Amino acid sequence: MARTARPAASRERRTGRNPSRRLVGVDAARGLALIGLMSVHILPSSDDETHEPTWSHILFSGDSAALFALLAGVGLALASGGTRPHEGGRLTGDRVALVVRAVLIAVLGLGIGSLLSDDLPADNILIYYGVFFLLAVPFLGSGPTSLFGAAAVFLVTAPVLMQLLRDPLPDVVSSNPTFGDLLTQPVATAAQLLLTGTYPALAYLAYLLVGMGLGRLDLGRRAVQVRLLAVGAGVSVCAQAASYLLLHGLGGYERLLAASSGDEEELTELLVWGGEWLPTGTWWSLAVDAPHTNAPLAIAVSLGTGMAVLGLFLLVSHSVGAWLLPLSAMGSMTLSLYTAHLVALSLEVHYDQPHLWLAVQLVTAVLFAVAWQRTLGQGPLERVVGAMSKSARRRSLAASSARERD
Repeated sequence: MARTARPAASRERRTGRNPSRRLVGVDAARGLALIGLMSVHILPSSDDETHEPTWSHILFSGDSAALFALLAGVGLALASGGTRPHEGGRLTGDRVALVVRAVLIAVLGLGIGSLLSDDLPADNILIYYGVFFLLAVPFLGSGPTSLFGAAAVFLVTAPVLMQLLRDPLPDVVSSNPTFGDLLTQPVATAAQLLLTGTYPALAYLAYLLVGMGLGRLDLGRRAVQVRLLAVGAGVSVCAQAASYLLLHGLGGYERLLAASSGDEEELTELLVWGGEWLPTGTWWSLAVDAPHTNAPLAIAVSLGTGMAVLGLFLLVSHSVGAWLLPLSAMGSMTLSLYTAHLVALSLEVHYDQPHLWLAVQLVTAVLFAVAWQRTLGQGPLERVVGAMSKSARRRSLAASSARERD
């Protein structure tokens, strides 16, 4: 064991990586994404008196889910070799483990969906995550250039497919699909998970693949972190500027209004608060950058924001890593905390006092995460899913070794 540990340590020193410092920044960013999702689910999106967007909507709507997907991709890359992607039997084992993980998360998501009513202001992302991970399996051994290129393809083609197929495809079966929906309406459920739902997997694959590409870089290097922050901020700002120019400078808004079935007020609300409705009779719909519209520029805005957030947390973790403990502890067990959050929402006791209910959930989540991490380490659901996926990986590696001996 000592002989095998020393070369691994020397490789770590040669590449200049510092896993603990790097993971603090990644986990802290993931913790912020969790706070964003909780805020969007619980707090109102508009002010009752002014009818203006609330701070929670402006800061988190759309971007928190995108950041989650981006960081999921980073995690997949780190687990499959980091800067040196696994090959051969190890890569096969990684793929088997990821399939098992995807199925377990999807099953959990479908089970949670049965607890959530359709009028609940929360769309369960777990079932979509299962699909994200399944679609990521073929890319698990790819390097950063291939991953970034594939992400660009999905960023462009997925919104086009959504534009072309939204009318012919079946309507969304439910805000939160269940086992019953999957069994009785498999085609409609598959269409929702891939193209028509709140978090369509083909569009969100752009975030996941970029995250995997970033995870193939040496995220422990300060130069990489600075570039990540600068490039992310630049992408987000440029995408917003391009959308504004197309809609308000080149006549896109008028074209959208002419092609829509609603009035100007409805279109304006869409451009501010976002949503899944866009006119399918004009390609100007692809110029929108509102949250959850999943148009190319909307994806680019959230993608750039997520990259900038990750770069910032990686940078500050060098000097204030200990102060990030509440966020990083939450970020290390988001599956457990997000599941608990959805179960709590299913009680529907948050409508009268949303700010108090958010505070209660956040304080509880922080205290639980810090205490659990310091005493037991990996989160409860993370431990179960991790143990089963690792078991599948071990069996795959054992089978591969047996075939090589034969």
